[in-house]
Amino acid sequence: MTRTVIIDPVTRIEGHAKITLHLDDAGHLTDTRFHVVEYRGFEKFCEGRPFTEMAGITARICGICPVSHLLAAAKTGDKLLALSIPPAADKLRRLLNLAQLTQSHALSFFHLSSPDFLLGWESDPAKRNVFGLMAADPDLARAGIRLRQFGQQILELLGGRKIHSAWAVPGGVRSPLSQEARDWILDRLPEARATVTLALELYKKLLDGPLQKEQRVFGDFPSLFMGLVTPNGLWEHIEGRIRFRDATGAIVADQLSEDDYADFLGEAVEPWSYLKFPYYKPLGYPDGIYRVGPLARLNVCDSIGTPWADRELAELRQRSGQPVTSSFAYHHARLVEIVACLEAIEILVADPDLMHGRIRLRASLNRNEAVGVSEAPRGTLFHHYKVDDDGLLTSVNLIIATGQNNLAMNRTVHQIAREYIPDPVPAGAEIPEAMLNRVEAGIRCFDPCLSCSTHAAGQMPLRLQLLAADGTVLAERLRG
Repeated sequence: MTRTVIIDPVTRIEGHAKITLHLDDAGHLTDTRFHVVEYRGFEKFCEGRPFTEMAGITARICGICPVSHLLAAAKTGDKLLALSIPPAADKLRRLLNLAQLTQSHALSFFHLSSPDFLLGWESDPAKRNVFGLMAADPDLARAGIRLRQFGQQILELLGGRKIHSAWAVPGGVRSPLSQEARDWILDRLPEARATVTLALELYKKLLDGPLQKEQRVFGDFPSLFMGLVTPNGLWEHIEGRIRFRDATGAIVADQLSEDDYADFLGEAVEPWSYLKFPYYKPLGYPDGIYRVGPLARLNVCDSIGTPWADRELAELRQRSGQPVTSSFAYHHARLVEIVACLEAIEILVADPDLMHGRIRLRASLNRNEAVGVSEAPRGTLFHHYKVDDDGLLTSVNLIIATGQNNLAMNRTVHQIAREYIPDPVPAGAEIPEAMLNRVEAGIRCFDPCLSCSTHAAGQMPLRLQLLAADGTVLAERLRG
């Protein structure tokens, strides 16, 4: 009798999802699936709106990383107007995105993932959350909160609010950096640097000890990696061109334009998930599996270009390989990217253009189709718009980072399940909570962002069932 183990919902992620583990009649694992069970429809209901509204509208897609959609929409608008924004506006947008990467990575590492590392995979699930971390190590928890606040405050200083700002617009940005904001950023940078130093030291010790196995079995497999790089191959987060690198380190494709994404990216669909399955077209589906996000960005670039970040990148590669193929290393990559962001922020705020340069150009509609791209915290983000001669949208396609990691997330869950689930699973067996948590943690490596409508502090209610083919409940575990 075939059985299915259902984890619903997956906890400590942004949005709602479930995982199913499929067993054959002998109790052996045959398949695993990561299901996104919510449908939001942004692409469809944007049709008919003026393209100039898209920066404000699409920022509402995500409450964790609204800047990502804000910038991608503004960049697509730039191209519809057929203009190049002023250098000062480009630098200000860069500052905004660096702050966004910092605050989002801090949230992922300190709030969502570190309870597993620091409190233990098998610790009391009622305490294995950010509140349990506060009780166990209040200084570390406080430092993580303040690091995220540092990034969020820069967003507010630039855009007037922490989330859903309409500050970046087609043609540039609405306002420059004030002297007071510049002074605040410089004053808080030393504390932010100290926090990420502390986190890196702690994480490296864990990699040398209790996390060695996770580094080996949490989604360690060959795939392509995709991200933006500069023309000379440096780490990039908002401009640049697209590069693919394979698991051997070879560059598969380089200096690709986002305008041509349909030539090299396909989007498959499966009947059991609302999340699309992008793939690298020359290899087909599903062989064209690729990963995006912090680990992919560090894999595709030759170097970052700032001294501290390059030292940390070299150590990451020495510890985990070059390129790094373990999905568990996404956690380490986020910390390295925070270092890169802090160094870049320090350089940018010293530039007088941010306070005194021209920040916006205006033009009429000059094109009817454009594609914009930027690097969101979770990976490369594409906005593709078609408009009529009045500037009203006739077609919208959004290729989000979490979707591009979909094939990799499914493969990661399968690898973890094969490692930790008994083979075969005895009929009537109890479901260990620690096993459930490790399977979920495979998804948390990617820090997927599925929705901005609901977020949870700590544990969300969860029901896991072992079902017979006829729907009979053979075993059940409740959480919350």
